Amino acid sequence: MFRDDILTTEQSIAKWLNATLLATFLSGLLLFLIDSHSVWTQLNSLSHVLVGFVFTLVSIPYFYIHFKRTLAFRRASIIFSGILLLLLWLIILFTGYWITIYGETETNKWIRLLHLYSCFSFVAILALHISMHLLSFPKNRLKSAAGKFPSNTKEHKPFLLKTNILFQVLIVIGSLSLPVFDSPSNMHGEAVVSPYLYSYGEHPFRPSQTETHDGKFARYEDIGHSDKCVSCHEDVGMQWMSSIHRLAAADPSYVTNVDLLSNNKGIDATRYCEGCHAPIALLTGQLTPGGLHGGTPGTMAHAEGISCMSCHGMSSLVHEKGVASYTFEPASDYLFAESDMPILQWLNERLIKLDPSQHKADMAKPLMQEPKMCAACHVQFMDEDMNDWGWVKMQDDYSAWANSQYAHQHETEFTSTDYTRCQDCHMPLVAANDPSTNGAGKIRDHRSIGANTFIPAMRGDTEQLAQTQQFLKTNKVRLAIDPPKRIDVYHSQFHLDETLRDTSEAPSFFYLGETASIDVVVSNVGVGHNFPGGTIDINEVWVAFSVVDAKGKSIYSNGDILDSDDVDPNAYFYGSKPVDRFGEHVWKHDLFNMVGRSFVRVIKSGESDIINYEFEIPAWVESPMTITATLKYRKLNTKYAKWALKDQYFDLPITDMARDNLQVPIKLVPKVSSSSLQANN
Repeated sequence: MFRDDILTTEQSIAKWLNATLLATFLSGLLLFLIDSHSVWTQLNSLSHVLVGFVFTLVSIPYFYIHFKRTLAFRRASIIFSGILLLLLWLIILFTGYWITIYGETETNKWIRLLHLYSCFSFVAILALHISMHLLSFPKNRLKSAAGKFPSNTKEHKPFLLKTNILFQVLIVIGSLSLPVFDSPSNMHGEAVVSPYLYSYGEHPFRPSQTETHDGKFARYEDIGHSDKCVSCHEDVGMQWMSSIHRLAAADPSYVTNVDLLSNNKGIDATRYCEGCHAPIALLTGQLTPGGLHGGTPGTMAHAEGISCMSCHGMSSLVHEKGVASYTFEPASDYLFAESDMPILQWLNERLIKLDPSQHKADMAKPLMQEPKMCAACHVQFMDEDMNDWGWVKMQDDYSAWANSQYAHQHETEFTSTDYTRCQDCHMPLVAANDPSTNGAGKIRDHRSIGANTFIPAMRGDTEQLAQTQQFLKTNKVRLAIDPPKRIDVYHSQFHLDETLRDTSEAPSFFYLGETASIDVVVSNVGVGHNFPGGTIDINEVWVAFSVVDAKGKSIYSNGDILDSDDVDPNAYFYGSKPVDRFGEHVWKHDLFNMVGRSFVRVIKSGESDIINYEFEIPAWVESPMTITATLKYRKLNTKYAKWALKDQYFDLPITDMARDNLQVPIKLVPKVSSSSLQANN
């Protein structure tokens, strides 16, 4: 009686066990065989988790009752295979729930493989377990169906077929109906502001060089809402939040300039800037009369600047001439991507974690690995439709890189794949706790460190500022004072110290009252493009040169900071001075007035610049004389910063990028004896 009760309980549980086991196996097998990103596969994925969960709940009591009922049979092969099935079930349970909760990442791909192979092994061992049962069971009991499979009854087979057919029918119905209910509100790519003014021809985004994959406007859901990305990629998101990319539209100096452009040439002209600084505003169709440009506080474009999808949505380059010359292509949505219901948002997150293959394909397009991706925005030109003059070349860090030793494009074999990319310097690999980390647990640093010290200082972001200044100081540009070499020789009757014969270079010195000439060598040894780069018309790079005697009294200085916070105008500067059609300095960065440059001084990658300083050595100087030269950098010159920042102006940080000093003895001019003069005559 006791055994009959156990068998009856086992049979009732087995009915659901077999149904959920078959449903779990079939849905998993279909996902394995059909590699696609569709509503059907996503529903199969969710269904696989659901029936797998039910299978787990049913399996626990079944295993307990089945083992309790069969252990007394003492058939070693069946008991062994049963224990093996239990171990595989535990592995499947652990790996399945791990993937469901944490998802598949680059570092735990082995968990999915373990889950997959364990499932196939479970089915194979189960078939072996049943076969051994049939072979070892008494022949007189094999005549009845119940004898062959005690856990099953005649009603099990129809129930098994009906439930699994119904299961697949429901998935198909859901696949056909969900696209209707889950479709976004704006599928036609219309501008968010209507009517949209086509001021620069039929192309909707000109004078920006941006394209979209279908020639239509993008939706906010496609290019914005970076908070959704940050919810999973927290470490990357925190880096991006501090980056100059994220703050590209919120930079108060940019706000001043884009307002200036809008006021002078209309909001439609801001498309020239916003393709790089605020792609959300450009691609959604805000930049037309009645719309708001990215410099407007409170807008998504202002808050996100260069959003996650602004870069990860680049599918190709239109050309390498810059001015936002990329093609934007939105990612393939997973189900419920735009739902506001918490449960559906949770399901959307599960779907991405369960099968991130499409997400990875969308977010890590081949272009992301190429240095030319940066050319889309870090190359710039101005055409007649903007300056009413003609085509003018502006910043071009990409071409400067391509001509450098880092690009390896001038090898004997013409090109080389062994090069240093923009990403390798500005987005180095750093340790992080993120689903996208590589096998070593590292990701590309989305702080995108460059040379902007102004924004982190203004925001009080000490970490971003410290990393930026450290980046500027890491031996990328070197400075050296060349010891003076005397060209005159004085005869004297003093004994010559024999140790001087072992000296490879004669000692340096100056005489009181003479004019000293000092060379300072500045070398671009570690920057992958020209130094300085970027907006060299409004940044300040100069050499501060000072000479003091042994008591610290100043003999000569050049490049000091004045009381007005300006740099000594006689300093040796690196940068450029753009001019308008009348030859006036375009100092407000109003590049739509620029037609050329009156001054450009940069150092190409791998090259050096020599600066010569001359000064008089007064009679009061105490020896030795100390010469110090420092290469200094400040993001934004004072004149521009005071105009652009207005009441937000503060003392901008100055970074010492390189420094050298030299002590030079000072001597009296020796007297020349009459015998020496006679000898010379």
